[in-house]
Amino acid sequence: MNVFDFPEARSIVVVGDIHGEFNKLVHKCCVRYKVRDALIVVAGDCGFGFERPGYYDYVYERHRRYLSSANCWLVMVRGNHDNPAYFNGPYRIRHERFMTLPDYAVLRACGHVVLCVGGAVSVDRMVRKNSPYYRPAEVVAPLERNVYWEDEPPVFDPGQLEALSEAYRIDTVITHTAPMICDRIVKLGLYSFSIDDDRLLADVEEERATMERLRVALLEHGHPLRYWCYGHFHQSWHYEIDGVLYNMLDIMEFVELPPGE
Repeated sequence: MNVFDFPEARSIVVVGDIHGEFNKLVHKCCVRYKVRDALIVVAGDCGFGFERPGYYDYVYERHRRYLSSANCWLVMVRGNHDNPAYFNGPYRIRHERFMTLPDYAVLRACGHVVLCVGGAVSVDRMVRKNSPYYRPAEVVAPLERNVYWEDEPPVFDPGQLEALSEAYRIDTVITHTAPMICDRIVKLGLYSFSIDDDRLLADVEEERATMERLRVALLEHGHPLRYWCYGHFHQSWHYEIDGVLYNMLDIMEFVELPPGE
């Protein structure tokens, strides 16, 4: 079980997809809006994997001073446009104020206990796989530049869920995609991309069903869910369903969670 504590954080700010715009994100948070003492969580599609190995260490070194002076921590959930190797294995980014999160990581800050689960299905996956920049996993090094990763979907892990349920009470969930209860929203371009991808609609339905299994399992385990934040859909939507406030965040959109109890 991966548990990360941020006792100095005074707020939690969740951000929608950033697509590699780390410079823009840090400037917007730490300079433009003067966010201070905050745990900043990117809800997937961070952009890991499109640049050479070592690039993301350079990004951290460039922005470490801003993050430190603002007393902020930037942590990132896996999206479909992220190389999973940067999140769930020995290559995970682990800097003090700039880190990627393994799936089923738990964050504790500001009176909240937050579960983070990444992954989704790329609706443009056939375009990416037909790109001259795409290389299959079996012929590419783990961190080599790429434009698509086969192991992108979310995974429902009942074992991890059982273990964390014995130790923690989750009130907030941050994922990249959404459970089926948020069925008003469709990923832009889905049906046009499905013309050339006969498995796409079924795989997207399974993606959403995976998140729904997670939601139902959390409720069955008695977790006091109050907030669920996600990105992926490049739209903004905020709605309360059965006592849970769902926040779908557009690209680079922020939401600050109220203090926990």
